[in-house]
Amino acid sequence: MQLTKKTNIAAQLATATCVLLGSAQTHAAPTTSGEWQFDTAILYYGETDRVSLVEGVVSATKDFGDDHIFNGKITYDGLTGASATGAVAQDAVQTFSRPSGKGGYQVAANTTPLDDTFRDSRVQLNANWAQPFSSGIAGGVGVHISKEYDYFSAGLNGNLSFDFNQKNTTLSVGSSFQYDQIDPVGGKPIGLSSMPMRPYSDYDDDDEQSESENSDEFYDSAFTTQYQSREKSADKNTLDVLVGLTQVLNRRTIMQVNYGLSVADGYLNDPYKLLSVVDTTGVTQDIVFEERPDTRTKHNIFWQTKYAMNNGVVDVSYRYMQDDWDIKSHTVESRLRFNVGESGYLQPHFRYYRQGAAEFYRPFLLANEALPEYASADYRLGEMTAYTLGIKYGQKRANGDAWAVRLEYYQQNPQNAGFAEPEALQQQDLYPSIKAMVLQFNYSF
Repeated sequence: MQLTKKTNIAAQLATATCVLLGSAQTHAAPTTSGEWQFDTAILYYGETDRVSLVEGVVSATKDFGDDHIFNGKITYDGLTGASATGAVAQDAVQTFSRPSGKGGYQVAANTTPLDDTFRDSRVQLNANWAQPFSSGIAGGVGVHISKEYDYFSAGLNGNLSFDFNQKNTTLSVGSSFQYDQIDPVGGKPIGLSSMPMRPYSDYDDDDEQSESENSDEFYDSAFTTQYQSREKSADKNTLDVLVGLTQVLNRRTIMQVNYGLSVADGYLNDPYKLLSVVDTTGVTQDIVFEERPDTRTKHNIFWQTKYAMNNGVVDVSYRYMQDDWDIKSHTVESRLRFNVGESGYLQPHFRYYRQGAAEFYRPFLLANEALPEYASADYRLGEMTAYTLGIKYGQKRANGDAWAVRLEYYQQNPQNAGFAEPEALQQQDLYPSIKAMVLQFNYSF
């Protein structure tokens, strides 16, 4: 459930800027022709009092000769924990319906509303083929398919690279298309409509609907009518295009510049996200579902430089992104790899991220104002800063196998994007920080 949250986590754990252009090069890692090379990884991501993720990956690569390379990968991940709904904290206990409408839960006073039934598992399969076409020209194609309880995704990608200037310059172009279908628990809610509610005592064991003799009468009410009338599924399409230039500056330095375009259309809401509608004092009067535009166009520019020292590598990058939701972001990232002994290395990592809020982001709505066309209280669309600090150690064994372990700390700090807070909300933490630890182990053979 709630793949959008999962997608956001995955984005925090990996840089996706060069996925399209990098697929051919990544899968073209040196291998012995005719032999399989395996890369495995297991990752743990844990937020304080929120979401936890465990992910396992097995990747297999084979060179069939003349750099005709196949790569297949299977990924499994499982998530548990509590996910922020978007509603604001209050100085009294609040009651919410589960997404299915067949259960409810209460949130203590002065506590950020979290849905603690956030559980899901996902399986994804990837297959890629890369090969040279002629001297200085290479390319690749790939497919992926992913399935979880309420979400299905399938995609195609392709890329071409052209070497010239004595192979010191490479021009790369890539594109991908992805189809996603979501089957929300309880159906697709109408944007900015009220969450169906009933007294908490009518729920049984904070989970399932009461099977009392009055339950049939209850099911005939407006509460269940809204759930029964909802559409059961929705979909979206995403097209990505990337153009990049890689230049060898000297025997120690290489630089890359990419431009990326992403166009998405269809159902872009998170069906599980809510907004609080409060009066002028800040007391909640209603809870409504979010509503986002059904199209989104993103542009990004990425720059990266790597410099080989006598005893390691310096890797620095910068990424700028803006979209037609008025979100603008800046990402600065650096890795400094030091060789340790004859076969090991140590790599500190730092990443800083800053983002402005979407034009329709609202931490809450006011009951005395007309509903806007679009609104979301999802903190991922709000103003924020975030940073990652990490360290990685890796070693190559005498038999050619290699292993590495990575430990990172991540902190996200949402900020007020200029909204005046009614009196009752001034006492609440509307923008709580999110803190997480990441631990990953890799083994290649």
